[in-house]
Amino acid sequence: MTTLTTRRARRIRAVKRNITAYGFLCGALICFAFFSWYPMVWEIILSFQRTNFVDPPVWVGLENFVTVFQDPAFGPAWRNTVLFTLLALVIGYGVPFVVAIVLNELRHARAYLRFVVYLPVILPPAVSVLLFQWFYEPETGLFNTVLSALHLPTPAWLNSADTALISLVIVSTWMNMGTGTLIYLAALQTIPGELYEAAELDGAGFFRRIWHVTIPQTRLILLVMLLLQIIATMQVFIEPYLLTGGGPENATVTVVYLMYQYAFNFGNINGGNALGVMLMIVLIVFSAIYLRVSREDRA
Repeated sequence: MTTLTTRRARRIRAVKRNITAYGFLCGALICFAFFSWYPMVWEIILSFQRTNFVDPPVWVGLENFVTVFQDPAFGPAWRNTVLFTLLALVIGYGVPFVVAIVLNELRHARAYLRFVVYLPVILPPAVSVLLFQWFYEPETGLFNTVLSALHLPTPAWLNSADTALISLVIVSTWMNMGTGTLIYLAALQTIPGELYEAAELDGAGFFRRIWHVTIPQTRLILLVMLLLQIIATMQVFIEPYLLTGGGPENATVTVVYLMYQYAFNFGNINGGNALGVMLMIVLIVFSAIYLRVSREDRA
């Protein structure tokens, strides 16, 4: 009896010690349940219904999926989304890592430069996008003014189907580079200095030290950031919505932008939810395969 009472007392003391942690955990679970899981469940339910939020909903099976699949913009939306993701990987994935390496090598003004790099993240996305809208103006924009002064070709940027998508990638990279740079910088500062010293003694130059020391030591964070980058860029919306409206010639229509069109312009919220479910399934399957492959690679 005494032993049982002692164990119970210990459990009670343990709960009291961790009551704050449990409180934060419950708060996080409630937020996730209310703002993430609950909308996801309703998105799936609405994708199989026809409703106008006035009359009772009608279950229609796969009708909404068939409707969006037959939309002429369906194919271009997925193509543009995948292409945007690939271009963002080429530009937006490597640039923050390079900037982080440069900042890590500097000995002066590092705090100021970190602030400068992170500043675009602080700005509201709409402000950043509208700033680049002026940069991209064919006649008076900053980019074409500089190119004209250098006697270089001046592209139409947002007004041409050939350059519109890459223009959005540049905006997205500039807006989000600061977060990735600081994460990479934090990872770089955990690398023991002895590894670089040993590499230098072996005659390794700057680039060989990056290849043989920096990249292997930050491999885990690089893999995580790659997954997060793909998930985020597959859901691009603000840039095409504010800069191009999906044009020209559907060159910048993305899946999420088409979801918005269905829900708010076409009055077909169920079709928008069907597109959202398709995108969610694609991202879940990709994430599962990616995590499986990366786990086997680490093993």
